[in-house]
Amino acid sequence: MRAVVQRSRFSRVTVNQEEKGSIENGLVVLLGIKKGDNYNDVAYLVDKIINLRIFPDQDGKMNLSLLDTGGEVLLVSQFTLYGDARKGRRPSFSEAEIPEAALPLFNQCINLIENAGIKVATGEFGAEMMLMIANDGPCTILLDSEKTF
Repeated sequence: MRAVVQRSRFSRVTVNQEEKGSIENGLVVLLGIKKGDNYNDVAYLVDKIINLRIFPDQDGKMNLSLLDTGGEVLLVSQFTLYGDARKGRRPSFSEAEIPEAALPLFNQCINLIENAGIKVATGEFGAEMMLMIANDGPCTILLDSEKTF
């Protein structure tokens, strides 16, 4: 499971020009689910995301997490994070999980984040979406559940 995590001042996601979700201060998380991912991958990434100390403290140092700041999460499924463009010019997405297996894992992510007391907004799973992200910093972190050591 992979996540691109961006610190954000304001972000929103729309489908067919209709807003589906928005956040104020917090994190935008683009989430890719790989074939074979399971609850352990979900739990690992969610723990990293909610405890990631990338918000500034009173001295301006990145020292605070979502839990410390009361930030929100905009969680968006993005199978293209498993695009492999090593061969040719057109990426292959053969490592990405099929939607029927990915959706339950995506929903588990939502539940774990909400259970931590964090507001979660989402787009529409499997839809073509338009994201507007006010990347604060900019600050972007890449997370991968296969890279735990």
